[in-house]
Amino acid sequence: MILYATHIISRAIRHLQNASEAAGTAEEALIPASAAETRPEAIGEPDTLGALDGIVGFHIRLAHNAVYRHFTETFTDLNLTQKQVSVLWLIEDSHDIAQADLGRRLQIDRATIMAIVNRLERRGFITRGRSASDGRRQTLTLTREGAAALARARVAIADHEQWLKARFSKTEVTALIDMLKRIHD
Repeated sequence: MILYATHIISRAIRHLQNASEAAGTAEEALIPASAAETRPEAIGEPDTLGALDGIVGFHIRLAHNAVYRHFTETFTDLNLTQKQVSVLWLIEDSHDIAQADLGRRLQIDRATIMAIVNRLERRGFITRGRSASDGRRQTLTLTREGAAALARARVAIADHEQWLKARFSKTEVTALIDMLKRIHD
């Protein structure tokens, strides 16, 4: 999963670099395609990456690690994971949603989504019930405690997103999201 996310981010960053070069902006001088291409004499120095610097997946992994590290620091007091927050968020936003629907939308396998839902239910954040539109379906609903936890998580997410988006222009953020969607959709 980490390698996959790293691959997505690196590809998006490479595309942004190419877009900057095509536009002829001053930023292109600040973002070389790779250190190996721009400074071949640096290969072998202890603080350089050598040939690794040209591997997109490697940069995605580094970017993923940085983003995950910041997310974890931001969420320390909440005692929630990224997946748990995503599940709470979708339950609140999606009336009459079932566990299987959550798994499909978040691209999480059945066993993992079941474990996440069970943990959230044990913590008193969600309840299971019958669907209003189809009595055969079991749906999930946030409890008052779950809604409060999600509200706190949204504040932390806003801080995290501000930290992440500060590295890009609004246009670059939009382009990055679009590129990432092309890979994971």
